[in-house]
Amino acid sequence: MAEEEKYDLLVVLGPTASGKTRLGVALARALGGEILSADSRQVYRGLDLGTGKDLAEYRQGGPPVPYQLIDVAGLGEEYSVFRFQRDFFRALGEVRARGRLPVLVGGTGLYLEAVLEGYALVEVPEDPALRRELEGLSLDELQDRLAGLKRLHNVSDFKSRERLVRAIEVAEGQARAQGAGARPAWPALHPLVLGTRWPREELRARIRARLAERLAAGMLGEADRLLASGVSHARLRELGLEYRWMSRHRQGELGLEAMQAGLARAIAEFARRQESWFRRMERRGTPIHWIERAEPAEALEVVRREGRLTP
Repeated sequence: MAEEEKYDLLVVLGPTASGKTRLGVALARALGGEILSADSRQVYRGLDLGTGKDLAEYRQGGPPVPYQLIDVAGLGEEYSVFRFQRDFFRALGEVRARGRLPVLVGGTGLYLEAVLEGYALVEVPEDPALRRELEGLSLDELQDRLAGLKRLHNVSDFKSRERLVRAIEVAEGQARAQGAGARPAWPALHPLVLGTRWPREELRARIRARLAERLAAGMLGEADRLLASGVSHARLRELGLEYRWMSRHRQGELGLEAMQAGLARAIAEFARRQESWFRRMERRGTPIHWIERAEPAEALEVVRREGRLTP
């Protein structure tokens, strides 16, 4: 590999419950790296068991591995892909300044693409005229309008009118800015991308087992503490997946067994959508080296074979 082609970013992506955090930590420890998280819900303080932060993994197996972009926002905030992109490049510069290798780990496809493909995102203020225009549209019509503007990472995250209107506002504002040639001057990246992959039935079994472990560890108690702190059921449902299903259970819509079974199926479906997103990334030109069952030895062999990583 030529000098100018050295990789300066290691990426570990994969669906939920696929062992990507464990693999990312093992690689960061072996290669002198620090973790940059790419998870759209782990940015929020207080969402721990429900989002599978697994912070203990950063301390297991050797010296603690530093991490960033986790617990950086309060639940009263809306953390956007624009903010993630800005925070990522700030953190990237800090890691490189320390002479460490940045290791980007996560499963939120939109966040990963935003930095790997250098999305031309700009900050979008509120647009009163657009908001007046959208007032007469139904939720279905708002969803259709948003779907016509952007590829949605998770349609179920846009069921509240307020979130839909803001998402349309941002998407249309971004399109106008790009049409006018606005583009942040982000540094070029030379990533080596690894992906964690499991046979479908094994991944589903891991999802069920992990969910049972998190429930036994007090995941419902986490939801109760959030509600007691003033977080509304509406906000819990906006946070998606685990929090949506726990809210339904606590409001009496579902019994515990029905919640657990339904949530396991919903997480498995989410994992399938993540896998589809990553395959799309490959089709669009992102080379992904798939690591079977998130095996660290196999991943390190890929790193050795593909060329030297440099901070």
